[in-house]
Amino acid sequence: MRTMTSIFRILPVTAAAALMLTQQVSAQEYPARDVRVVVGFAPGGATDLIARLVSQKLGEKLGRAFVVENRGGASGAIASRDVSKSAPDGYTMLTMTSSLAISETANKNKGFSVSDLRAVAIVAISPYALTVHPSNPAKTLKEFIAAGREKSFTYGSPGVGSGPHIGAEYFFKEIAKVKAVHVPFANARAEVAAQGGHIDALVISLPAVTQSINENLLRGLGVASEARNPAVPQMPTLAEGGYPNINLGSWNGFFVPAKTPDAVVKKLNAEINQIMQGADVKEKLKSLGFDVIIKPLPETSDFFKSEVENWGRMVTAVGFSSD
Repeated sequence: MRTMTSIFRILPVTAAAALMLTQQVSAQEYPARDVRVVVGFAPGGATDLIARLVSQKLGEKLGRAFVVENRGGASGAIASRDVSKSAPDGYTMLTMTSSLAISETANKNKGFSVSDLRAVAIVAISPYALTVHPSNPAKTLKEFIAAGREKSFTYGSPGVGSGPHIGAEYFFKEIAKVKAVHVPFANARAEVAAQGGHIDALVISLPAVTQSINENLLRGLGVASEARNPAVPQMPTLAEGGYPNINLGSWNGFFVPAKTPDAVVKKLNAEINQIMQGADVKEKLKSLGFDVIIKPLPETSDFFKSEVENWGRMVTAVGFSSD
């Protein structure tokens, strides 16, 4: 009986050790074939740029192609749902933005939950920028807000339910208390409308308008970050305009199906973090208005969880729903 008891006591430990050994082997062998990287937006944008930059570097480091596939639509929900339903083996990845965190509260009928995905790495963040046409009489954020308390104004953003839209609604209505009317546009059309003076203001991720600001096609009134951005050093922060502690922006990150083995996720996190430490990558993203983010896996998970909560609070506060 002692022998049988000893055997049954040892079996669970042996099974756990075998599982650990299997994961170690899979991590060492991964990737054994090409990896599909699904981008939640159309080619040519910032998310696509980052996905291709990181995918190329991963391919060079790991000896397999990381093939970028663009699946735009529904603010990234189509691509996110696709990846969430894929095999959890590390061979399908998702590149997404803050829209993923926003949709968890704003869109209850999207066909998946953030719990169906696992954050691998959050690699870059770009703050939102409030800009106006150079002919606007408001030279500063304080002047612009003062005018907005007297008379309503229009502002554009790249899409309904996007980060710039929700962030702007929260800032204008909950913090600044001004009469702002949202005018949604598709991607670059918002910038064209602002340059043409068809809307009074534009709220958008900084990389989309750095060139326009530097060429005086738009005037930057405030950037939602702790410090001025080196891509547009002449543009003050919202804190300088009288609104401290408002740090809002769009991040870009990589995700896999939730049940992907720990060993594979840890390997991807380590490899991507090493890529983001490269001087060429940092310089490229900084010139566009991005800040590079390098976080180990536990901090990546915590960051994503806090983003889902923070955006959920803002979505609820402004009463937005895309259902």
